[in-house]
Amino acid sequence: MGDNELIPGLPEEVARECLIRVGFDQLPVVRRISRQWKSEVESPAYNRMRKTEGLARTALALVQARPELAEAGPAHKQSSAGGGPGNSYRMVLLDTAEGVWNALPELPGQGGSLPLFCQVAAVDGGDGRKRLVVVGGWDPETWAPTDSVFVYDFLTGAWRRGAGMPGPRRSFFACAAVGEKVYVAGGHDEEKNALRSALAYEPDADAWAALPDMAEERDEPRGLCVGGKFLVVGGYPTPAQGQFVGSAESFDPATSTWSPAQDGLVDDGACPRTCCAAPGAGDRMYMLRDGHLVARHGATSSSAAWRPVAPVPEDARTAAVVSAIPDGRVVVIGSGCHGGDQTVYTLREEAGKPASWARAPAPPEFAGHVQAACLLEI
Repeated sequence: MGDNELIPGLPEEVARECLIRVGFDQLPVVRRISRQWKSEVESPAYNRMRKTEGLARTALALVQARPELAEAGPAHKQSSAGGGPGNSYRMVLLDTAEGVWNALPELPGQGGSLPLFCQVAAVDGGDGRKRLVVVGGWDPETWAPTDSVFVYDFLTGAWRRGAGMPGPRRSFFACAAVGEKVYVAGGHDEEKNALRSALAYEPDADAWAALPDMAEERDEPRGLCVGGKFLVVGGYPTPAQGQFVGSAESFDPATSTWSPAQDGLVDDGACPRTCCAAPGAGDRMYMLRDGHLVARHGATSSSAAWRPVAPVPEDARTAAVVSAIPDGRVVVIGSGCHGGDQTVYTLREEAGKPASWARAPAPPEFAGHVQAACLLEI
């Protein structure tokens, strides 16, 4: 048996077949077993093999209240500032295929809590490794806006602090991952001025870059990745607090330019926070409107229109988060009232069949309010 064998006594190709079947939560342990195993699981070929063999798992990363917040409901912008255990959030993974919930390790420092109202995005690194990036939000103790960035590496099973977000301390901005970068745009500064500025963060280089400004100020917009572009939906300018516009702008990383999306992409006056894009489905989008899940094709086509898909069950309409996953299903996580336990509903559209929801209550330890979510494949 050679010293360089992955698994003594097994042919290399058989040993690789064994290693690619290791669960993502065991990768930090596996890479500490030997130099050979560390080199193997860190190689881009390892991730390609997992995808080729259909072993990569799709999950939702959720910024969720800790168990003690299950009865407290979501934090509101109108609430008075103050620290305490009622402001504690953590990162949770939901395997939507298996219905399995897992909490990731706590953040280093600040009591282990994620910032309130932070944004989260999943990025494919140049080495093929998936990373979660948490950007901005409010300090959970002081409720002051932060420029903090935290990056979670599934291979090491640990968080690291990234370079702080430059510019004004912004809140309620659009955020989404496109390729190997996380894009940020809009929001408001500490004086409540709506912003037009935009930035891009590359986790591999731990570096930020300024982007051209958007055409419009957009406070509380929604950020999506649609057709390989960064789409910023809705928001409102400084003089029109809370009066959402239905327009959108799209940033093309290939040309580093912004262009307007279809006027009235969403209804004027509608908050775009439930908008989501369907991965691998061109430019299909979903959102909640008047208690219904609605869908559309095309962010720039003037002929596209929202169509009703199905009414959302009443026990998931409050503070809901909507995500579309690659197998064609749509996931809605919400509650029946503020402070209620979270319920997960999934729906699959099939031609010629009425849409129907499958209900899965969250376990008690994962029943807290979900502030933000993103899709990732591990």
